[in-house]
Amino acid sequence: MRANDAIAGVVLIILSIVMIALTASFPDFPGQKYGPSLFPRILSAGLIVCGGILIWNGLTARRMGAPWVELAPWVKEPRRLATFFLVLVLLLLYIFAAETVGFIPLALLFLVTLFLWLGVRPWIAAVTALVGTFAIYWFFATLLRVPLPRGWLNLIL
Repeated sequence: MRANDAIAGVVLIILSIVMIALTASFPDFPGQKYGPSLFPRILSAGLIVCGGILIWNGLTARRMGAPWVELAPWVKEPRRLATFFLVLVLLLLYIFAAETVGFIPLALLFLVTLFLWLGVRPWIAAVTALVGTFAIYWFFATLLRVPLPRGWLNLIL
């Protein structure tokens, strides 16, 4: 489904306002004029500007006869529709199983599954999934210090 840019712009602005509201309760750092809410608020302000541009473009396209909503051509192709739902199922599986299973096993499973589904040769899929999973884990867990769920690997990591 393709939505007019004006609809996407309104949604983007609403989500940005919600993000600003959610950061209102973030505490400030002692002795600092700013805290952890600064970056999300700057990002939200930029997204509000982008939302305004999308609304402008969408209304301009609407004046030229573009529909508000239309189905994308890929929706009529069963394989692409199945790929869409496969990604959704994998995301839901991650949401519900990440704490128990952990990031690394799930990321490996997901990447290999998606690569094989998309026609990548099995050995390339396995190597790419392995390298990609550990690169992502290293980047987030080590560099950014984002605590990714360890799950089954809790005693090893």
